[in-house]
Formats: sequence, C-alpha cells, structure tokens
Amino acid sequence: MLEYKPIKLPEDELPHQNIIEWWYFNGDLTDEKGNHYNFMDCLFKADPKRAKIPFLPKMPFKNVYFSHILLSDIAANKLFREINPLVFISKDSFTKDLFFANYTLPSLKGYFNYEMEKIDRDNWHLKTPYFDLVLKSKKPPLLVGGIGFLSLGASSTYYYSLTDLETSGEITINGRRLKVRGKSWLDHQWADAAYSSFKWTWFSLQLQNNTEIVCFRFEKDKQSFNFASLIDSNGNQKNYQDAEFIDLNDHWQSHDTGTIYPLSWQIKIPQAEISLQVKPLIREQEMIFGLINYWEGGLTISGECEGKIVEGRGFMELVGYPSKKGKLNYYQKMLIRKIKSDLKKVISK
Repeated sequence: MLEYKPIKLPEDELPHQNIIEWWYFNGDLTDEKGNHYNFMDCLFKADPKRAKIPFLPKMPFKNVYFSHILLSDIAANKLFREINPLVFISKDSFTKDLFFANYTLPSLKGYFNYEMEKIDRDNWHLKTPYFDLVLKSKKPPLLVGGIGFLSLGASSTYYYSLTDLETSGEITINGRRLKVRGKSWLDHQWADAAYSSFKWTWFSLQLQNNTEIVCFRFEKDKQSFNFASLIDSNGNQKNYQDAEFIDLNDHWQSHDTGTIYPLSWQIKIPQAEISLQVKPLIREQEMIFGLINYWEGGLTISGECEGKIVEGRGFMELVGYPSKKGKLNYYQKMLIRKIKSDLKKVISK
C-alpha cells in the first residue's frame, strides 16, 4: 500500500514507479458551424508483472504503455475509437522537465507520432489521428479528496485533476479537418493496485456556473467508497464523502459483450446542496480492451446547485460492469477487419 507524500507539481506530472498510472483527458468541443463533439485521450503505463491485466504478464518489458482514444460526433450519433494495446515510447519521452510523451504503435499503415505534452506552465498539447489540440488550464489543480490521495480499503491512489482546460485546435472526421473550440479535463492517477478487478462509476462534471465536480463510487471486495471533490469559479475546493448515485433505470446493452450499462443517473451531494441529473449524448460508447470492457462518453447535465438551476456538460466512465458474452469472437472479427483494412491501404500505395 502506498505511503502518502504531498503531491508536487510539475514533478509529479511525470511517470512514477507504480503498478498502474494514467494521464487521461476528455473534452467537449464545438466546430465553427456549431456542431458538437466529445473526445477522450488516455495514455496508460503499467508494470506488466503486477498489473493483473490478462495479457500483460507475457510482455518482456519493465513497463508497458497503451492508449485509448475516442471521438464522438454528436449530431451524426457516431463514435470513432482507437484502442492500442501496446504503444512504443520514443527515447526522448519523459526526459524533459515538463511532461512529454511521443509514441506510436506497430502498424502496416506506417508511422504516426502520437503526442501528449505539457508545453509550458499552463498549456498542454494532444495529437492523435483524430485531433490536434492545445489546452490551457484556467484553474489550480483539484486535489481529489483534499490532498490528492485516497484510501480505498486495501488500496490507495494518488489523484489530481485539471478541471477547466480552455481548448482549441482541429479534429479529423472522415478525412475532413475541422477547427474546434471547447473545454476539457485532465485526470492523473498512479497507484500500486491491480485495477482489472475493480468496479467504478465515475463522473467529471463541468457546470455553466464555472463549478467543476469529480465524483465516483468505487467498489472492491464488497466494499464501496463514494467521493466527490468540487472546485468553484474562484478556485476554492471542497470535498465530500456523502455523494449519492441513483440509477434512473435507463440502461443500454452492448451488442458485442452483452454488458448492461446504466446510462442516466441522479447525483446528490447533500452537504453541498447539489442535485444533478446526467444523461448520455450517445448511447453506444463501449470500449473493449482485452478482457476489460467499459463505457466512456459525454453527458448533458441539469439540476440544482445551492438552490440555483444549473446546466452543464460532463463525462462518465463505467468500469467493471460484467460482460455476458465471451470476447474471443469479437476480437477475431475485429482482427480480420483490421488486417484487411491495413492490407488494402498498403496495396493502394
């Protein structure tokens, strides 16, 4: 179990020698015509021998990296996703004073340099095949739980967020490049825990009154932990353990895994006088990684905050909800489609 030490930034933005670590971004974007999009970009670092993710122990590396990316076209009700089970990090990654990762993955389609970089004190840069974005932090880091360290039964994790990232850049959809602007979010966590056996129901909430909230229910070995951390328009932070998550019985079942995901929720934080309802922007937002499947996507928010009506946008992540189907057939079909696509592109060159 981890021993607590105060988080120091920017030093702790860099990788740690723990079992699992991730740098996760999500965001809500609008193009010049007012069309609406969501994105997610997450780089993972794991100890293959201790992470207990099924295929990782066979990897002959001290650390392995993998990435998950999505871009949702809300008007078209379409999800573009990329799940890279292994990416290769460049030699100069993590060698600078500020966070810098340049990486790629083996592919017959050729090299693409993915980038996740902190440009200066307040600005980040993300580059994937789906988007090229600059994100400027407008608030101090939100230290989740008050100190950026949470005890979760036999496990613990370091955890902080940048909740108000002014975002601009381009997205690419079907070969079309579109200029976009919006607001994004960063989560950075590192822990000595094998996350593959955990379950969580997680929300990042960005309200129009310039208040942001991260809240979640974490479940492990019949124990349950509820947390909420809030940062207001002035950067003041508050933390609560009385958050309530009420399933509104709006479920979607995956065609690929048979998993039933609860998509609409009421979130209550009584001590903060907050009661919010969240609903998905697109229902079919499942991500499948090895034997792990999860739901990830954008939300609309409505409700009350301190007696005032509020609206907003957010993201939800549902991990650990049981699959009802084996994933072998799914991966066989996906592999065949990918090989055919890659060969077609190579032959056409």
